[in-house]
Amino acid sequence: MSNPQPAGRLVLAATPIGNAEDASPRLRRLLEESDVVAAEDTRRLRALAARLGVTIGGRVVSHHEHNEAARSAELLEVVASGGTVVVVTDAGMPAVSDPGFRVVTAAVEAGLTVTAAPGPSAVLTALALSGLPTDRFCFEGFPPRRPGERARALAALADERRTMVFFEAPHRLAELLGAMSDAFGADRPAAVCRELTKTYEEVRRGALGELVGWASDGEVRGEIVVVVGGAARAAATVGDVVTEVLARADAGERLKDVVGDVAEAAGVSKRELYAAALAARQR
Repeated sequence: MSNPQPAGRLVLAATPIGNAEDASPRLRRLLEESDVVAAEDTRRLRALAARLGVTIGGRVVSHHEHNEAARSAELLEVVASGGTVVVVTDAGMPAVSDPGFRVVTAAVEAGLTVTAAPGPSAVLTALALSGLPTDRFCFEGFPPRRPGERARALAALADERRTMVFFEAPHRLAELLGAMSDAFGADRPAAVCRELTKTYEEVRRGALGELVGWASDGEVRGEIVVVVGGAARAAATVGDVVTEVLARADAGERLKDVVGDVAEAAGVSKRELYAAALAARQR
């Protein structure tokens, strides 16, 4: 009796964002052993393999934004027949502002196995180095190129309290920082991360207004990630929280206890909140 054919799999494999030494042993093994390696740029893949001293064992095919929809069916045929397909991009994790999302969606819909060989990420590296809060963040990718569309997109993020991470081309950096300064305020803290993990890595931190001046002095070169602090939480007033106090008191909690809890959480005066609650009850 013959052994059943092993289940195939689609593997999203992270590649170095600059320093080839960040390549994981698992990435090296996948390049050597997989049936197909789908690369955003086949020339850059072969150059990376040469730097790593790795011989790619399977077939190499192109897989980029212009052919991803058409290529996905071909890749999934390999997976469905029991093969291993590795998807790599020029740098970082596939499907994050890079090709990969469509083939993952198609594989999931087909009930095929999808996994990942995690590794370098420009988003997380910049976030960690920015000096800005990392507990909650959002990734916004590349902002719109047209000034009007970019201004509207940034205006919609003006009240976002999470730290925001953006990608941008170096020749558009000064324009982006200027638009951010207009939308978020010149004093909003930010960091521009350039050439991460490479020889000329630089992290420039400061207020958006300061960074606009720096970027406008001359074209900034290299791969760029911009990290922007979230909007500050608006200071609460007694009037903002008195309704909560009354609702909890009406539900059976002791008024003084509720006032103490709410005042501490909101950062308002306990005495003023208690007086406002009593006044509201007498109306």
